[in-house]
Amino acid sequence: MPLASTVRMAALALLWGSGFLWIKLALNHGLSPAQITIVRCALGTAVLALLARRAAQRLPNSRALWGHLAVAALFCNAIPFALFALGERSVDSGIAGVLNATTPLWSLLIGLAVGTDRGLSGTRLTGLLVGFAGTVLIFAPWHRSGLLSWGALSLLGAAASYSVAFAYMARHLTGRGAPLAVSAAQLLTATAWSTLGLPWAGPVDTDAVGILAVTALGVLATGVTFYLNYRLIADEGATSAATVGYLLPVVSVALGALILDEHIGRRVVAGMVVVLTGVALTRRQPERPARGAGPYTSAAPPRGATSPHTPAPAPAPAPAPATRPNAPEPNT
Repeated sequence: MPLASTVRMAALALLWGSGFLWIKLALNHGLSPAQITIVRCALGTAVLALLARRAAQRLPNSRALWGHLAVAALFCNAIPFALFALGERSVDSGIAGVLNATTPLWSLLIGLAVGTDRGLSGTRLTGLLVGFAGTVLIFAPWHRSGLLSWGALSLLGAAASYSVAFAYMARHLTGRGAPLAVSAAQLLTATAWSTLGLPWAGPVDTDAVGILAVTALGVLATGVTFYLNYRLIADEGATSAATVGYLLPVVSVALGALILDEHIGRRVVAGMVVVLTGVALTRRQPERPARGAGPYTSAAPPRGATSPHTPAPAPAPAPAPATRPNAPEPNT
């Protein structure tokens, strides 16, 4: 891999993984979950709108597409962003990153349920069971110091919400329109959804650290990460870009320990390793059939492979991608 792509991948993992830290800092410095969600969506929209304008891409003009974007924005942005902020009020940022790693497992489970993923081999089924066993190990409901709480369940709900969105986008949004413009439109819609939480936002009572944290969350961990991921897929392909997803919980745990002095016990670390092992197994795909009818193409990553923090489903540009009939892949 060229040095530029390696640097881009490292930056992407750092920025994505830092999102949980920024949420925690914003909460610790007086911002409410509703305020964090609204500002995050708005700033991410601004970044992507500027990038779209620079690339001469216009917002969609199809009413039907905006309708699909409204559903995707609700489940891929407004709900999970709010649930992560709610969950991190009582759960460490490092653990939030670990629970976020369960997203590909939910994606596979929901994809099987709605018919967007039909390739359940024995290896992938094993990976699904192993991954959820790792989640149980993290929660440890049989242990007094287990993580079973409303905050942790909110984080798990955020991961599941991403997966619902991915299944929906796989059917209705993949390949629709210019990617930067569609992404900006999706986050613009998410901003509108998040403003429904204004009655519960409360008065703004923060300081410079809180403002800097939520700004970094919206600009860097939401807007800029999409562009970096988009470029990485375009330059190196989806498989290389997908490896970033394995680094996110490691980054979140490391940043939480270094900056917030969070302690992640051996049980949680072991659970994280088990979850990531399960995710790796679920990404095993059968051999691609002839004539380009394989389970995924160079224009889109394997299902559930990348982090859900990127706001849009649009694929990276490719000269003539072969697509799987009736089962386009979300690039999130």
